[in-house]
Amino acid sequence: MSSTHDDKPIEVTSPTQFQAILQTNPQVVADCKFYADWCGPCKAIKPIFEKASAELSHENVLIFIKINTDKQKDIAQAYNVTALPSFLYFRNGELASRVTGADMPKLSVLLETIRNDFQEAVAKSGGASSGSGQTWRGAALPRGYTDITDQVEINRSELLNYDSGAGNVRTLLDSSRPSALSGTKSATKDWVESDTDEQLMLFLPFQGMLKLHTLQITSLPPSDDDEDEVPARPKTIKLFSNKPHNLGFDEAEDMSATQAIELSEKDWNSEGTANISLRYVKFQNINSLVLFVVDGDGDSEKVRLDRLRLIGEAGEKREMGKLEKIGDE
Repeated sequence: MSSTHDDKPIEVTSPTQFQAILQTNPQVVADCKFYADWCGPCKAIKPIFEKASAELSHENVLIFIKINTDKQKDIAQAYNVTALPSFLYFRNGELASRVTGADMPKLSVLLETIRNDFQEAVAKSGGASSGSGQTWRGAALPRGYTDITDQVEINRSELLNYDSGAGNVRTLLDSSRPSALSGTKSATKDWVESDTDEQLMLFLPFQGMLKLHTLQITSLPPSDDDEDEVPARPKTIKLFSNKPHNLGFDEAEDMSATQAIELSEKDWNSEGTANISLRYVKFQNINSLVLFVVDGDGDSEKVRLDRLRLIGEAGEKREMGKLEKIGDE
């Protein structure tokens, strides 16, 4: 899927254009914002709407449009827009819900509904492509599998030994492109760093049973020594499946892993991502994953992770003929 234009809300210039948007895109979920140039609350809420548009706009799935009620009075009258700003959400050409006024709690709920509908539509169509407004990935998807990172229960996830001055679990699972790839410094650290040593322990519980095929780990340490200690990329990683809670470091050191991974310089691509194929038969039906970064690839006592993507299947069982065996059982 490609993004819609430049991912900015589309300005509606006529009722005919508006109807064409609804009628010629039967699988598009459209969020319509009504605004007027003189409306103060409309201007205040504009950045939030445009950010959502940049994140979620996808051709043939979801588009954001804006309608100036001063210029398009017929449309405003047809949908009974009596207060500004008003947000109308259309699903399959029909009005599904509405938020009237600059009501941030209600707008947040609406945007979450739109996000969920979008993710469901993407899942049905085989997943968003890398480089899209919704999900950045540092490597291509394996054939036949989708990005299932959204199946992680973030509120129950736990990350141990991370530097609180940098990011957290939500940062790792963020769908946006890492700031380090833009060549500019971010105001906040949108990556995770270890704290007292190079080890990290990440517990990821899932919303249901998953089939995990691939991990995509992105690590982008700075090339120049502009810090007291430049963090390293992870080298040794141990994975544990179906644990009810996070593990302690000593416990994980002694425990037999579901899979142990040793990364080298050749495993990292130009986007700073290691595409790690798992022993798929060992990750067929799992409800949680513990990722233990044992050490880094250099002398630094810090390790850095920018993004983590989980690739596989959620939902119904895959046909046995499609199973793959990677490595030893």
